[in-house]
Formats: sequence, structure tokens, C-alpha cells
Amino acid sequence: MEADAHFAPAGLPDVATQAEGFQPSTPREALAMTPWLSSVPHDVLDRLASLAVLHRLPAGSIVFEQAETPAFAQFLTGGSVELLGIRGREEAFVELVRPVDLLLPAAVLNRQPYLLRARVLSGAQVLMVQAEAFRDAVATDHALCLAVLACQATQFRRQIKLAKNVRLRSAEERVGCYLLRLTESSPSGAPVRLPMEKRLIASELGMTRETFSRSLAAVARHGIRVEGELVTLDRPDAARARFTLDPLIDGAETLNPLLAKGVRE
Repeated sequence: MEADAHFAPAGLPDVATQAEGFQPSTPREALAMTPWLSSVPHDVLDRLASLAVLHRLPAGSIVFEQAETPAFAQFLTGGSVELLGIRGREEAFVELVRPVDLLLPAAVLNRQPYLLRARVLSGAQVLMVQAEAFRDAVATDHALCLAVLACQATQFRRQIKLAKNVRLRSAEERVGCYLLRLTESSPSGAPVRLPMEKRLIASELGMTRETFSRSLAAVARHGIRVEGELVTLDRPDAARARFTLDPLIDGAETLNPLLAKGVRE
């Protein structure tokens, strides 16, 4: 395959130069703006786009239910979606998904029910590709298969990091490291808003809402203050001395598909 075959067709955004926050208006644009699909042949993306629709969903919308059998492969292209485990009326937060990512692709590929509920946290845009067409494309195109494999590998690594965080750290350490990560990229002393409700953060960190509240009081003694929904790093040195970030737990995961043999970068 020639290298220039991977460039975006005329009229579609180049994934390397598109503006941050770009929202696609067509299924084809949504696929073109997905960086980890950049090696997939255009004819494959064209066919997927012809069998797909874009949906915009308000906060609180249910994307799919636990135990539902997938009819579509769903790409989150904007906003955020929370994945929740359900038992009766009880729900447990598992992960917050951000663009661009596939929502529980294992269920689609294996023709099995979803293990979690997906609910929109902030207004989301979802690209829905017919499940059978998606499976056929993954089975027949090497580049798409490698891209989906990389997506699932990244999701798996995120879950391993979550498990390590819960099992290797105390409640106070989990909360402290979580808040320190939130504030690290902000200007010194500038408050940062919590990305979701405290009850959901507590669930993600493997603790009750009450334990989370007690831990907030504990981390305040080490220079991380939470008032309402705002987090302020008052004493960075003290906070970093108490809460040591570990790249094998706290580091971000990048999605880098392998190139199919014979494909030039």
C-alpha cells in the first residue's frame, strides 16, 4: 500500500492538523478524525461510513444497557461516557471514557451482551457503525484489525492500572494521587474542577462516598484542598512528598497501532 493512501481525502480533516475540539458532521469525517485509524485504507473507511450514523446525546442519556446485545460498534467522538456496573438499583462506576475510543468493543466482536451500562456524562457524540459490517471489516482488513487490537490493548492496560491503584494503595493515597494528577497540569495555585460527581470518583477509586469524604480531609493536611467541586494545590512540595505518582499506575495510555507489514509510515 502506498504511503499517500493514508492521507485524508479532499474535504476531510487531516488527523495530524485538525483543531482540538473538532466535531465531525458526517460519519466519514468522524472516522477520518480518529488518529488510530489513519492506516486503514480509505475504501474500508468509506464502507464503514456508509453503514454508520452520527448521534448527539445529552447528559444522562443511556447509550446502551448492561446485558444488551450490540447492534452497533460505537465510537465516542465527543463528550464523555461513564461505564457502570449494575445490580438491581445499585450501580458502580467502572471507567470514564473520553474521545476517541470504542465503547466496549469486545461485546461487539464476540457477539456477546454488554457487561456494563454506558451513560452520557457530558453531551456526547457517538458514531454508530452496524455491528456486522464492523466485524466483517475487522476480519478482512489487516490495518483495521491492528487498530482495533491496539484500542483493546489500551483499554486493558487502563483497567490493569485501575486495579493496581485500588490494591496497592491506601484510600488516602488513592485520593491524594487522583487529586494531584488533576492539578499537575494547572498553573500553580489555580483551582481545578472535579471531572465528575464525588460519588463516581469514590466508586472509581474503590471506596464508599463516606471513605472518600474522610480521605479529602486527610489529604488537605498535605496541601491539597477541596472546596465543593474545586481542587487547589496549596503546597505542591508537601503533596508530592506524600503522594508519589507512579507512571505504571498514573501514567496516561497512548494508542499506537502496529503497522501492517508492507505499509510505509
